[in-house]
Amino acid sequence: MGKRLSYTLWALLWCCCCAQADVFTSISHMTDLIYTEKDLVHSLREYIKAEESKLAAVKNWANRLDALTRVSTSDPEGYLGHPVNAYKLMKRLNAEWLELESLVLQNPSDGFISNMSTHRQYFPDEEDKMGAAKALMRLQDTYKLDSETFSKGKLPGFHSNALLTVDDCFDLGKTAYNDADYYHAVLWMQQSLKQLDSAEEAVVSKVDILDYLSYSVYQMGDLPRAIELTRRLVAIDPNHQRAGGNLRYFEKLLSKQIDEMGQAYEPTSEEPIQLGTYTRPKDHLPERETYEALCRGEGLKMNEARRSRLFCRYQNGKMNPRLLLKPMKEEDEWDSPHIVRYQDALTDSEIEKIKELARPKLARATVRDPKTGVLTTANYRVSKSAWLEGEDDPVIARVNQRIEDISGLTVDTAELLQVANYGVGGQYEPHYDFSRRPLDSNLKIDGNRLATFLNYKDEPDAFKRLGTGNRVATFLNYMSDVEAGGATVFPDFGAAIWPKKGTAVFWYNLFKSGEGDYRTRHAACPVLVGSKWGDVNKWIHERGQEFRRPCGLTEVD
Repeated sequence: MGKRLSYTLWALLWCCCCAQADVFTSISHMTDLIYTEKDLVHSLREYIKAEESKLAAVKNWANRLDALTRVSTSDPEGYLGHPVNAYKLMKRLNAEWLELESLVLQNPSDGFISNMSTHRQYFPDEEDKMGAAKALMRLQDTYKLDSETFSKGKLPGFHSNALLTVDDCFDLGKTAYNDADYYHAVLWMQQSLKQLDSAEEAVVSKVDILDYLSYSVYQMGDLPRAIELTRRLVAIDPNHQRAGGNLRYFEKLLSKQIDEMGQAYEPTSEEPIQLGTYTRPKDHLPERETYEALCRGEGLKMNEARRSRLFCRYQNGKMNPRLLLKPMKEEDEWDSPHIVRYQDALTDSEIEKIKELARPKLARATVRDPKTGVLTTANYRVSKSAWLEGEDDPVIARVNQRIEDISGLTVDTAELLQVANYGVGGQYEPHYDFSRRPLDSNLKIDGNRLATFLNYKDEPDAFKRLGTGNRVATFLNYMSDVEAGGATVFPDFGAAIWPKKGTAVFWYNLFKSGEGDYRTRHAACPVLVGSKWGDVNKWIHERGQEFRRPCGLTEVD
């Protein structure tokens, strides 16, 4: 039984490696895994019951035969002197022990393994596991959460029993380490060590944690602490294959640094490693700090003067007959560039229908490579999306018509309705919705330069194949409330718009001249807690708007 159980567990682990990728990028698809796991748990319990039933039968055989052999071995000749006993011995050894052998050889795990095989194709793969781990680190960075906050389930405004064990923290640290991300490797290995030191049970050993932690700390440039951690490692395991060599190397480096700087040796700080001990390395995104601060609700540039210029109104689409009896409730979110929010833009029934239509079509969201023009996945856009046509369902046609009525722009040349669902740490880092082309870098409005070096990452042919011009405007619907995170932020002017179910926001990406408004560079912040259904995007293009939104008198009208 032990071998068969080992085989079953091995099969389970092997199955976990055979899966479809990108599951972690959509909460909608991940919810399917919840029910898959429930079905597997039921199957596992059926297997346990079968094994217990089999074991009970074997025990009954053993108890009966044990009593029988005690009698027979006490006086073998006397026992066999009775012809019935002699017959039954022949029968047992000829037939009944063979039945017992067949019972023992039965494999109750067959049904469970068969069920596993059925579900195997839906299991997340190694890329999904790594993606989910990196998502936790992304949330940690964006919302300035220390590792203990995560491990104890104490997310801002949300407490749960979703705890991370010593081994979970170690696995997170190892994922970062294998990706040469020593900053996060230090944070998670330190948390793993802290929980282990507090007598929490674990499979991983302190030696393994110290091995990864000491080297990661060295990579962060903290030689004194790396030496102290390595000494702890050597004290536990003097024969460790790397520790002794690492210790001598670290000590030699530190001695060299002290000699070159002419300073006395300063022992390592006794303060434990925590968020802020080391500086997070810079990455490709120049406005990273501004973007993440806005996601946390910090650095917002809304003030009383600006707020006094914001109004709410009923909007009937310039006397559009479909809006006369029920005009839209329009609220200003920002004055320049003008961003508005519409209340009750989608009904609950429409939202459920859009979800229903989108679910089977969800696929990893892509971005256009500015060099090749080819659509590809990217780490800075973590979500899944589906494209819906008006012909798919009357609800989609009705939503498209509503967008046209509200905006006053034709949607005949617009892109299909894009439905996005964000997964673990789902985000879309700062980007432009419109295709960039060369622009005068001295162009100004409101005293601020519109163009930065980012303007020159041009992609003038991004929408050439559509033949409908550039994206003139964005109409963005929200289909869910999010417990924490998930804001749409504009780093250039310091605005944050929070998701609210059933509402929509609208802004122009281009000036009336057709030039891009570079202030509209925006981002979808990572979802900290909850599932973000939306954005439901409608990108409206230039073609067909010539008389609906004619050119202004200047480039920036």
